[in-house]
Amino acid sequence: MKPAPFAFVRPTSVAEALEALSREPDAKVLAGGQSLIPLLSMRLAAPSLLVDINGIEELSWIRSDDEGVRIGALARHAEVEADPGVRRVQPLVSRALRLVAHPTIRNRGTTVGSLVHADASAEMPAVLLLLGGSVTAASAQGEREIAAADLFVGPLESSLRHGELATAAYFPALRPGQGVACDEVSRRHGDYALCGVAAVVGVDGAGRVTSARAAYWSVSDVPVVVDLAEVFADGEMSARALDDAVDLALARLEPGDDIHGTAAYRTRLVGVLTRRVLRAAYDDATPEEGSAA
Repeated sequence: MKPAPFAFVRPTSVAEALEALSREPDAKVLAGGQSLIPLLSMRLAAPSLLVDINGIEELSWIRSDDEGVRIGALARHAEVEADPGVRRVQPLVSRALRLVAHPTIRNRGTTVGSLVHADASAEMPAVLLLLGGSVTAASAQGEREIAAADLFVGPLESSLRHGELATAAYFPALRPGQGVACDEVSRRHGDYALCGVAAVVGVDGAGRVTSARAAYWSVSDVPVVVDLAEVFADGEMSARALDDAVDLALARLEPGDDIHGTAAYRTRLVGVLTRRVLRAAYDDATPEEGSAA
């Protein structure tokens, strides 16, 4: 199927892009296009205007410092994943990007575009939510920071307003004593996950667990983060604690059925991946001690 007719502009500045977006209520932004083009082709999206931001050089950047990682709207997945500063400051971003689709998709797709596309089956929205990151949105009225907790409001629905352009994303740095890990299961390599999990685990100097949080994608209509610290109250990354973590996670999630998998199968995947990823994040936080269980 072919896309419905639309007008097209290719601005060379953020100001030009914002002007175009402000005058068309049904405008869409084209960055990497790896999510938008299929929607257009299936006529699940029918914008009156397509604003191609690929000519705005000021949006193509990646910056890392002790506070975190900041990514411009035209930074490609592959560029972000390979960036040494990103790998050092917040390795979960790089590790999660390795799970995104195929190299061809990662070479063109943008990380900020993936975030505001707000697909609950995608990795990066869940990672942003887990890390407590944010997205910068610009409009004719100025800029605002949208916390990840306020960004994802429904299936394929973000809280971006009419006339706003997502210009950057921020991922806080990994703190001392923290470890991270992520994993997913899909039907075929590169497919959307049937279930994915990322985790951040904090430990003290003795290797005892002080915090544990996990994010889930492809399980609910929006990405979900569950605080699991209470099940590690004794500080041990034990099999018993991992079982309790699975129970707590499932109490907060509602795995559903679709044509790719049943709710029962996704429930099983939540259990397997929660145990695996929490243990891996703990090992990442305690590279010398290794796993305590």
